[in-house]
Amino acid sequence: MKHERILVVDDEPGIRQSLRGVLEDEGYTVAVAGSAEDGLLELGRNSYEVVLMDIWLPGMDGLQALTAIQEIALEDRPMVVMISGHGNIETAVKATKQGAFDFLEKPLTIQKITVTVKNAVQQRKLEMELQRLKEATGQYQEIIGDSVPMKALRQQLQLMAGTNGRVLIYGESGTGKELVARAIHTSSQRAAEPFIEVNCATIPEDMIESELFGHRKGAFPGALEDKIGKFEKAHGGTLFLDEVGDMSLKTQAKVLRALDEQRFEPLGAAEFVQVDARVVAATNKNLEQEIERGNFREDLFYRLNVIPFNVPPLRERIQDIRPMADRFLNQFSKAYGRKPKELTPEAYSVLEEYHWPGNVRELKNLMERIVIMSTQQRVDAKHIPIHPAKRAVFERMDTFGSLHEVKEAAERDFILKKLEDTKGNVSRAAELLGLERSNLYRKMRALGIAGKE
Repeated sequence: MKHERILVVDDEPGIRQSLRGVLEDEGYTVAVAGSAEDGLLELGRNSYEVVLMDIWLPGMDGLQALTAIQEIALEDRPMVVMISGHGNIETAVKATKQGAFDFLEKPLTIQKITVTVKNAVQQRKLEMELQRLKEATGQYQEIIGDSVPMKALRQQLQLMAGTNGRVLIYGESGTGKELVARAIHTSSQRAAEPFIEVNCATIPEDMIESELFGHRKGAFPGALEDKIGKFEKAHGGTLFLDEVGDMSLKTQAKVLRALDEQRFEPLGAAEFVQVDARVVAATNKNLEQEIERGNFREDLFYRLNVIPFNVPPLRERIQDIRPMADRFLNQFSKAYGRKPKELTPEAYSVLEEYHWPGNVRELKNLMERIVIMSTQQRVDAKHIPIHPAKRAVFERMDTFGSLHEVKEAAERDFILKKLEDTKGNVSRAAELLGLERSNLYRKMRALGIAGKE
């Protein structure tokens, strides 16, 4: 069964229905619109591979609509075939220059329509494949580092490149789980097909089923049009379920069924939609603990955890910090039109001694801040905007025996920093800390901070 979607835009009802019948007989999903304005609204709601557009339309004409379609983001932009009952060479050339895939004159034959649409679908696939390969090249550049954990990760990618097994990626927030998911997709046999991402933690609970499986018009209040879900958009390709541990039990049950049957029912639909999508999931949670707490289905865990991947935190691959910092500095310098910056050995030492609770994302953000805010071309340790108190706590992390000790150490270092900023003025430090002077003195005594410190 084809999953390509075709939109027919023509002001003549007979032609709309005739084209719809021909294309549906070929296995395509077809929608129709009677004006360019309605056609553009439909393109804003759903993705289509091909649009068959009449040139002579009431209101906005087909060429004006073609110009508007070229402004749609590349991943959602359809191929456009222009149709005219009284076209000429000049009009055909103009349409082609504006980005039309082809130009057909009425009367249309079944063979002419089916061959042209088939070629347009194939051309769109080739263009999407080229775009994904370009993106893949950029994404692979992000997965850098010669530390033992990263070498092992790249080796694991190579071993599973030709497989189709489901993958569950573990890792703390900011470690680069999405980049690994994209690398898995681009190294697979599905690389030419869509990579569709869903962040389960950011979608409201009452919307996630609609996002995943789509809905039919009238399925719930506010469902004014049909909507294609992420599962269907990922047909033939990869569906990336990011932060899958945040998915509700109700949604987990429906995902489990979709994985088992490779089909699902959109909300409000009476029929099943058959799909072939590889699922790659990621989580920053311990799902086995979540299973024990009753927050995650054990059967879904085993469906997803066919091939487990672990993305190590940045603090466990200190060797990678220098090349990653240099890469980010160069990227942001080019992006902002700045001269390349250079870190001193002392600056690198500061980065390597820090604990990086935000992982690669925090390092990337820090390098962007340095490019934007620092006026020096040669960036020294004192120019690295990591708070000294925060540094000091993380440098001693392995010496703590409990969370209480970590909290005390952080409070002590923070108070010492404020006292340093105010040159020992306790009253001023108390004001900066939002404490009464007497309360600060009590804290200082409890934390072993002498007044002279």
